[in-house]
Amino acid sequence: MSTAAEVTSRTVNGVEYPAVGTYDIDPTHTELGFAVRHMAVSKVRGRFSAFKGTLVLAEDPADSKASVTIEAGSVDTRDENRDGHLKTNDFFDVENHPTWTFTSTTIKAETPTEFKLEGDLTIRGVTKSVTLDVSLEGVVKDPYGNHRVGFSASTTINREDFGVAFGAVMEAGGLVVAKKVDIQIELEAVLQA
Repeated sequence: MSTAAEVTSRTVNGVEYPAVGTYDIDPTHTELGFAVRHMAVSKVRGRFSAFKGTLVLAEDPADSKASVTIEAGSVDTRDENRDGHLKTNDFFDVENHPTWTFTSTTIKAETPTEFKLEGDLTIRGVTKSVTLDVSLEGVVKDPYGNHRVGFSASTTINREDFGVAFGAVMEAGGLVVAKKVDIQIELEAVLQA
């Protein structure tokens, strides 16, 4: 049986791919972020600081799997009052729905480094299928002998589809918080021995 230190990456269609195996998401080198338009003039950005996840990378990328659990209460928009409001029933209802999950269902290669990753996203107890645009950013063996892989991913969801229906309207019309939420992910994961 080989150990992580003996495993090497592989080349597929001229692209360096990560070694086959199970990878844990490295939370200190991963950013799970979002952006939503505020008062129709700017975007507020935020992130989640507590999450864990696993990637099972297969010989054929289409057979790979991804799963992530996010602590909804770890939201950080750099404003304590706003973060407190997001945790209430107006938005995330953290008391009743402390975690969100994503579980992949299918992966389709668009190019050797770009993929469509479909999966089930659960927010506030509501599960909907979403599609992430994923890019393989690189593969590296770090100075400690660990094999690491990096991916970028993005998608857009309608928050109301997940029961996040806060609907405050401005005096001149239009929502204080837009329905469309852009999700951006910069992910680094480490091969487990």
